[in-house]
Amino acid sequence: MKKKIVALTAIAALSVGAAGQASASGVHTVQSGDTLWAISQGNNVSVADLQAWNELNSTLIYPKQELKLADKVADKVVDKSGKHVVVKGDTLYKIASIHNISLDDLMNWNNISSDLIFPGNEFVLQGTSAPAQTTTAPAPAKTTQASAPAPTSSTAKEMTVTATAYTAYCEGCSGTTYTGIDLRSNPDQKVIAVDPSVIPLGSRVWVEGYGEAIAGDIGGAIKGNIIDLFMADQQDALDWGRQTVNIKILD
Repeated sequence: MKKKIVALTAIAALSVGAAGQASASGVHTVQSGDTLWAISQGNNVSVADLQAWNELNSTLIYPKQELKLADKVADKVVDKSGKHVVVKGDTLYKIASIHNISLDDLMNWNNISSDLIFPGNEFVLQGTSAPAQTTTAPAPAKTTQASAPAPTSSTAKEMTVTATAYTAYCEGCSGTTYTGIDLRSNPDQKVIAVDPSVIPLGSRVWVEGYGEAIAGDIGGAIKGNIIDLFMADQQDALDWGRQTVNIKILD
């Protein structure tokens, strides 16, 4: 399906301008018209980080609400034994950067080969062999977003990708995907646009924070390890913005 991502980008740019400036204390006071996505873009952080740092369960925010813009994770999650306890929004790259170590060292010291991590996992931060990590997801908690836990499959291919979002109602959009899925008639369908040379069209793909979807669309800007998530609501697409997520290609 032809999609004009520029339209969403333009709207997002207007929202970012309304987000205002953070105070010197690293706190943003929400103004009328602000969105969580616009605040994240204006302060060079992710929506997931803002939600984690401020213990938000949704993207709803209110005028005069104060949001922390800096992660104090180094003070909170490293215990005296030199371990990092994973919190929502963490990635292996982020953990390595926080503690000034290389990603390869972090993975080697913890005997892990996958980028998939979950809140509650513990990682050692120095060159001592650790027991093999069993990055098993905890029981899914009740959430306002329909997102299933990662399925288990010995043949699933895992990778880390950049994920953006789109709707079926942008200017110039037909509402029908490249593979013929009518998104306007099926707004609850989970569909992603992919680069077919990386993810074959028709594949079932589990996407972190989105759930299981069908690789049923393509896009001019979707090249390499980039995917585009279909969302029925334009505001949801704007709130998603651009995130780095883990995926599993199930078949």
